[in-house]
Amino acid sequence: MSKTPSEKTLMPPSVSVRRGLVALAVATAVLFSAGCTDPAKTASANDACLNSDIPLSELQTLEHPNEWQGESTACLVTDSVVAVSEQSESQLPVTVTDNQGTEVTITDTSRILALDLNGTLAATVFGLGLGDQVVGRDTSTGFAEAADLPIVTQNGHELNGEGILDLAPTVIITDSSIGPWDVVLQLRDSGIPVVVVTPERSLETTEELIMSVAEALGVPERGAALAQQVRGELDQVMADIQEIAPKDPADRPRMLFLYVRGNAGIYYIFGEGSGADSLIESLGGVDVASEIGWKGMRPMTAEALVDADPDLILMMTKGLESVGGVDGLLERIPAVAETSAGVNRRIVDMSDFEILSFGPRSAAVVESLARAIYAPESSGWK
Repeated sequence: MSKTPSEKTLMPPSVSVRRGLVALAVATAVLFSAGCTDPAKTASANDACLNSDIPLSELQTLEHPNEWQGESTACLVTDSVVAVSEQSESQLPVTVTDNQGTEVTITDTSRILALDLNGTLAATVFGLGLGDQVVGRDTSTGFAEAADLPIVTQNGHELNGEGILDLAPTVIITDSSIGPWDVVLQLRDSGIPVVVVTPERSLETTEELIMSVAEALGVPERGAALAQQVRGELDQVMADIQEIAPKDPADRPRMLFLYVRGNAGIYYIFGEGSGADSLIESLGGVDVASEIGWKGMRPMTAEALVDADPDLILMMTKGLESVGGVDGLLERIPAVAETSAGVNRRIVDMSDFEILSFGPRSAAVVESLARAIYAPESSGWK
């Protein structure tokens, strides 16, 4: 499976949001193959949460978030993907040139497959109001509306050519974050139009990705409406975060993104250019991995953790579970216990299939993380 680096962004939102939270999903493709689970058949991170409808701007937030003690789980209020209100008719046939320069003509969108590493493409198709035409899903697509669809990936995130052909799709939207490529070629050779979009996932490119999918499916007007909606939601969330984040840079929480798969012995720190840096900084935090010169995603070392000394560690929920929760994390990685985050048990986790998901739910993901960081009690979530 492929992996690509990503860009770094900084606040304020007028800069950071548009330059992007990059697709950690793509960067972690090889890591996800270890211990990956089907979100539709396991307990959602939302099961551990109490939802709150209090606006982020009205929450009682922490004056000193870097001093808070205790773990938090960031959760979406709902795991549903709501279709955009614009419901113009499809304009078919349509011919597009995809991200690899291949000219593809689509004449029928009655049976759609949208497949990538993090379920972003499927969420986008559902957000465009074409969910009832989707006939299958990848392992990472686990939101409510798609949960009953048959899975066409195997061994984590490998395309199952036979399973895909059995569903007789009339169009496939995918990217290079998922493979093997021979299967993509097999599908094209069988006569199925396959549109390969960019594997990059970022807030900067979310609108572009939405439009690529919308144009390939013949609904550009819906795409424009969805892109505008997502942009408005993101702008509002980022403005709210600016209001609640510490104004003094010295008071901003020092964060580190730690990727863990305890059952496979995988421990990675994501640093500059990995995408974790932009995620952290867009949340008003300081990316300490970048501070110590950590480039990309690399195997964790005890020395790096101690040198970085984060106030807060971001993790994926299944990753945290794979080491036995916070207690297990501190026991398995003694260096974590030596950091400020370890001393204060300041671990913020979020579902593996949401924290790196960009698309129609981008604003909700960023807001949920902000709630867990800045209002771990009054947000109503634990």
